[in-house]
Amino acid sequence: MNGFALLTASSALAIAAPATAQHMDHSPAQGQVVAPSAPPSADPSCPPEHAAMGHCAPTKGSAAPAGHDMSQMGGAVPAAAASDPSCPPEHAAMGHCTPKPAAPADRSQDMDVLAPSGTALPAGNAPAPAPVPATYADRIWGADAMAPVRSGLMREHGGMSYSQVMLNIAEAQFRNGRDGYRWGGEAWFGGDINRLTIKSEGEGIFREGVESAEVQALYSRAIGPYFNFQAGVRQDFQPKPRRTYATVGFEGLAPYWFEVEGAVFLSDKGDVLGRLEGYYDQRITQRLILQPRVELNLSAQDMPAERIGSGLVDAEAGLRLRYELKREFAPYVGVSWERKFGDTARFARADGEDTGGFSFVAGVRVWF
Repeated sequence: MNGFALLTASSALAIAAPATAQHMDHSPAQGQVVAPSAPPSADPSCPPEHAAMGHCAPTKGSAAPAGHDMSQMGGAVPAAAASDPSCPPEHAAMGHCTPKPAAPADRSQDMDVLAPSGTALPAGNAPAPAPVPATYADRIWGADAMAPVRSGLMREHGGMSYSQVMLNIAEAQFRNGRDGYRWGGEAWFGGDINRLTIKSEGEGIFREGVESAEVQALYSRAIGPYFNFQAGVRQDFQPKPRRTYATVGFEGLAPYWFEVEGAVFLSDKGDVLGRLEGYYDQRITQRLILQPRVELNLSAQDMPAERIGSGLVDAEAGLRLRYELKREFAPYVGVSWERKFGDTARFARADGEDTGGFSFVAGVRVWF
């Protein structure tokens, strides 16, 4: 009977045990604080157990081992003491050495940023440094060796004389049955302001001789960066009778690189003539250049002896394509159109001459 009762009690306890376990309260007792689990150390070279014993110091960002308050360890030092290489943190933690206090941070750079600079600096009274002498080459070569060089430099950049001879037109003209030739150019000598200029132009017919020829001797003076005023005399050698003219004119470089010139001529007989001409160099390449050119001749009165009428005497328009073998030498080909107007055309028809037409031209442009 007693055995049966004991067996019954044991069975009841076995059945009640799981139910009791399901209702057990695993929360901490009141007042008991459970420490949070420590995050794993981010520094594999310093495990938590070594750091807890002061054998190493975890790098920044690694967590101290759970349950170990390093601040309570005897001889512990703040992290700033790690700046002393003669006393590592693990030695200081075990009391083997005492780290030196860290030096205060250097704030000189911040001071420099805040310090006044540039135009914010106060005005000073220190003397200015001595200027570098213009004759710096004297330090190397000596004043005696540089004196003639300096003299030549002053002459070239101050008052040197220059010269140039240019034949802008030197060509043969091919037209129906009356092939001819033509020239036009100038030469000058002088400086930047004052020059002596010689101009010449004319034309003729092969096997018939020169039809017109003139030479001008002019004083040229610069009246601006791009224009010269000119005055002098002009002498006509053909056609006859020969005439001498007083000449006043200009030449220069107009906007957009147009070369222009004009002149008024007063003859020894009181006749007044005028001339305007211009051309433009259009570069197709560095060597291939297209040059359109226009020339107009005018007269204030009829001059029957010279077969010139009043008004617009004649006009010439040409288009020439040249190739610069050198800058100083450029053969060219092109076309030229000429026409006489007014009484001048009437004089030409009366003499049995053409009043104008087209011609094929080939020539060379030379300067030196």
